[in-house]
Amino acid sequence: MFLNNLKYSSGAKKNKKRVGRGIGSGFGKTCGRGHKGQKSRKGVSIRRGFEGGQMPLYRRIPKFGFFSRRKYITLEVRLSEINHLPQKVINLKTLKKNNIIKHSTRYVKIINSGIFNTVKIIRGLKVTHSVRKIIEEFGGKIEE
Repeated sequence: MFLNNLKYSSGAKKNKKRVGRGIGSGFGKTCGRGHKGQKSRKGVSIRRGFEGGQMPLYRRIPKFGFFSRRKYITLEVRLSEINHLPQKVINLKTLKKNNIIKHSTRYVKIINSGIFNTVKIIRGLKVTHSVRKIIEEFGGKIEE
């Protein structure tokens, strides 16, 4: 193989479409744009979802539901994460101090996940039913 024998494989290199170069090119006169209409003019840019002035689908369909901003300041904490804490009383401040939750968090719910085997007092936090049972079994308290 020599440098003068090197070639692109067939179909690898396409020629640029040259419009407006006469009938023989296949893209003469209207240059592949058809006759008249918005898309035949220069400078056309039709935005996504535009239906020619008709009320678009995304505006015809009814809207429903709402978006809660509370989810950004709410977190779930596992029971096993609380198990490792040295403090006996667990509240929002304690969780923030031990870097279990972010400082922007305002609401916490404790969920049942992992092993729990210590006596804790939970103050000002929400808990699930199963967590309530487990904590009370080990002699802990839940103060809301």
